[in-house]
Amino acid sequence: MIAGSQRSLFDLPQGVTYLNCAYMAPSLRAVTAAGIDGVRRKGAPWTVQPADFFTDAERLRVLVGRLLGADADGVALVPAVSYGIGVAARNARLGPGDSIVVIEDQFPSNVYPWRDAAARTGATIVTAARPDDLDWTGAVVAAIDDTTAVVALPQCHWTDGSAIDLVAVGEAARRAGARLVVDASQSLGASRLDMAAVQPDYLVAVAYKWLLGPYGLAYLWVAPQHRSGTPLEFGWLPRVGAEDFAGLVDYQDEFQPGARRFDVGERSNFATIPMAIAAMTQLLDWGVDAIAGYIGELNDRAEALAAEAGLEPVGRSHRLAHLMGFRYPGGRPPDLVDRLAAERVHVSVRGDSVRVAPHVYNSSEDIDRLFAVVAG
Repeated sequence: MIAGSQRSLFDLPQGVTYLNCAYMAPSLRAVTAAGIDGVRRKGAPWTVQPADFFTDAERLRVLVGRLLGADADGVALVPAVSYGIGVAARNARLGPGDSIVVIEDQFPSNVYPWRDAAARTGATIVTAARPDDLDWTGAVVAAIDDTTAVVALPQCHWTDGSAIDLVAVGEAARRAGARLVVDASQSLGASRLDMAAVQPDYLVAVAYKWLLGPYGLAYLWVAPQHRSGTPLEFGWLPRVGAEDFAGLVDYQDEFQPGARRFDVGERSNFATIPMAIAAMTQLLDWGVDAIAGYIGELNDRAEALAAEAGLEPVGRSHRLAHLMGFRYPGGRPPDLVDRLAAERVHVSVRGDSVRVAPHVYNSSEDIDRLFAVVAG
């Protein structure tokens, strides 16, 4: 349980109402401090030992595995979702007649790699349209057939938080012999994701949103049956014996175990890796269920206030607790963004949806400030 707002742990100035974690999280003070220490450490390279290229990366891998409830060996450290999806696309078995299922208005990082793969292989993209009743699960399952080779989805829609039951979708994908590729950037760290039940083939999430980490880092988890696949690049860090810098000219074809072969080159960033460790440590200390519960109460209040104002919120039965979008029946007022900015209230507008994305640094007063402007 999280007892009240944790704002004091973040670099948030007074007077700012920030309800936009789905865009980018503000930094925990501990994360900022870790980044500064890392930059200073790089300024004194004579203090950096060969083992340092591995120790923190492995520590982070373990923490990510704990957060996922999955094995650390399955975690690869990558720079972006598009990189992780690129790994999945490179190793997909696609050809003419195969299809790749996505949803309407899906975030492009989980679309562009599949469009490229389809163009190269003769596969086709099948887009499940936004259902009027917001039953994304039913729409996706209906789009899966005997041609489906890949189902590439989020856990919730990035514009409004409307949810997809990945357990049901995963079962349908496996019946079709298809791979399930999940972009969990808008849910991991703020909503429960049962990896054992979902059974994704690949799952990737950025660090800088709900995982409270730095920009330029993402986490890719690869199922055991795909860990001998082909990486996007062929660096030296993931190779057997890479810890012996003097022996790097003794080239090795063998990779270190697990998903490490998919790590990005120069993965051992001396600023961002410590920042990510600090963020993951705090998230695990709070616990994902406690985070989801705290944020869920704030968004339940936001949903109620939106309905009272005559707006159209995505109801709790159709969304994940931590992310809530609402729409104006007659269209969004053209001056809404300017009015919010003038009051130092920050949310995102995505499509025709106003997206409310609080975190543990928020309070009910923040929600009230938002709707004082929205309903004004």
